[in-house]
Amino acid sequence: MFQVSHNIQQIIIDIKNELHTLDRFVVAQENKYKQVIRELKAGHKTSHWIWYIFPQLEQLGKTQKAKFYGIQNIEEAREYLQHPLLNQRLRECVQILNGLENKTAEFIFNGYPDDVKFHACMTLFSKAAEDNEVFVQALQKYFGGKEDKATLALLEAE
Repeated sequence: MFQVSHNIQQIIIDIKNELHTLDRFVVAQENKYKQVIRELKAGHKTSHWIWYIFPQLEQLGKTQKAKFYGIQNIEEAREYLQHPLLNQRLRECVQILNGLENKTAEFIFNGYPDDVKFHACMTLFSKAAEDNEVFVQALQKYFGGKEDKATLALLEAE
């Protein structure tokens, strides 16, 4: 297993290393994914799953869950997109959102902070993906084409 540490950050790192980097997402999505799809199709998030469906850079996370499911860097984002299940699910979720009419990210995600997390996620994956059209469309539809500045700053610092 992993060594016990008194430092929460170290515990998170140890757990991430123990689980294969991307397995943490697969495990988390296992029993929630159908519900996520129902909520997205209805155009309104009613349960808690943002961290492992629309991950953002780890450095943006404020909570333990946000840090645990945070993407470490652009390279891990690319690995996420190379994972057949995670890539397919992320794109499916974004396509559902892109097909909604008369909804804002603020409404769909119940405002702050989940609308900001979605913005950060779309920015991250629009930069990581070669085939990034679905993410760019989401940025256009929900954020007027503007990318998340905090995500861009972290990516530029890599």
